[in-house]
Amino acid sequence: MQINDAIRAREVRLIDENGGQLGIVSLRDALRIAGEKTLDLVNVAPTAKPPVCRIMDYGKFKYEQSKKEKEARKHQKVVMIKEIRMTPNIEDHDFETKVKAATKFLQEGDKVKAAVRFRGREITHPGIGQAVLEKMARELEPYGVLERAPRLEGRSMIIILNPRHNVEKSS
Repeated sequence: MQINDAIRAREVRLIDENGGQLGIVSLRDALRIAGEKTLDLVNVAPTAKPPVCRIMDYGKFKYEQSKKEKEARKHQKVVMIKEIRMTPNIEDHDFETKVKAATKFLQEGDKVKAAVRFRGREITHPGIGQAVLEKMARELEPYGVLERAPRLEGRSMIIILNPRHNVEKSS
């Protein structure tokens, strides 16, 4: 933002500290009025014809802006992607343990990336890995929504699940 002497315009549309319009005045007069009130002249709309300038305490304005930004950051939830790895020939109990972990992640609001890693010649049977991932997606249906269907990437086949409450909010 341009402040006081950094403003390069002959005339400006002036707004006082209370938001009232003072009309179009020369830059010299606007700076004089701001100086009399011991405030700053801030160019708030430099692209307008003529530029719009406001009389305000710029230091206080910047401080309040930083407080608002800090408050907004405080209420943000950073969505993490948690990964769960399995093999195509996973046993039932191990599968249940992985589903339980994925359920916990989804309930906490994190995305889940479930991956089936193929070792050696297992890669020749991608259907088995796809069946495991589809079974996992069915098991996690009450907690998450499938964002990306099973897809082979290198030696892994992955799916991504979104927490269900995020989907309901955005719809």
